Amino acid sequence: MSFGDEHGYGGDSGRKDDGFGGSGQTRTRLPDARGTDPYGGGPRRPGRSSRSLVTVVGVVVLLIAAIAFVNRGGGGDTAGDTTKGASGAGADPTAATGVKPVTGKNGTIPSGFARNEQGAASAAANYAVVLGSDGMFHQDSRHTVVDSVYTPEAAARLKGPQDQAYSPEFLRKLGLDADGNPPQGSDFISRTIPVGTKVESLAGDTAKVSVWYTGLLGMSGPDSTDPVSTTWKTWTFELSWTGDDWKIATDAQKNGPAPVPGDVAASTADEISKAVEQYGGFTYAR
Repeated sequence: MSFGDEHGYGGDSGRKDDGFGGSGQTRTRLPDARGTDPYGGGPRRPGRSSRSLVTVVGVVVLLIAAIAFVNRGGGGDTAGDTTKGASGAGADPTAATGVKPVTGKNGTIPSGFARNEQGAASAAANYAVVLGSDGMFHQDSRHTVVDSVYTPEAAARLKGPQDQAYSPEFLRKLGLDADGNPPQGSDFISRTIPVGTKVESLAGDTAKVSVWYTGLLGMSGPDSTDPVSTTWKTWTFELSWTGDDWKIATDAQKNGPAPVPGDVAASTADEISKAVEQYGGFTYAR
């Protein structure tokens, strides 16, 4: 599995809420309003509003995620002028600005975001993707992600506790082996899909950006008892201009806003696995 490459991301330095965990071939999960397990299991457990499905990221967030998941039952110009303040905290327009997307990459992770509102919003969206990827469940790729998207201070503070949190026991409860790999014939899916961004503030070398996203998480396979389902969250990043790019100083998540579930029937495990492999994620830029 890979991460970045216009696909997914997970980590946190100061979170107070819960998180999530994807990759270039990001992985996923969808809720079944009908009450049955679409992947072949028995009747599905009731909704898990209190067992929040998470994007595993930092220490606190990751631990909350572990408990929630298991207990639920299973282009930019980097040298541009600094904008002195965001024009209110309104939602960013969905229409493209015409500015070319970032072309730089730190490994497979987008980098080189503009030092303005557009760049901060794009950085936050892309960082949410990589921090929500299945790469976060493998130690080497997790360290690469954390070193790439966090400030050096935040990254140094996170990696050790994260390694302890992603213990073999934690991974086993997710259906993964000690190295974060799914059983043969199954796909572990974790993907974050930003729906919109909001620049809360921007001044000098700091910015605060919220990303509203839907997440996919679960195991897709014939023997899965935890089919891929969705979650809706808002991820807020405190960004710092560091080394000619935006980096995360701290971040936190909260549930919602969540729309009313649609009436589309859940797909089979095979359809979900193929969709995740055939449809890559995006590099987000306004």
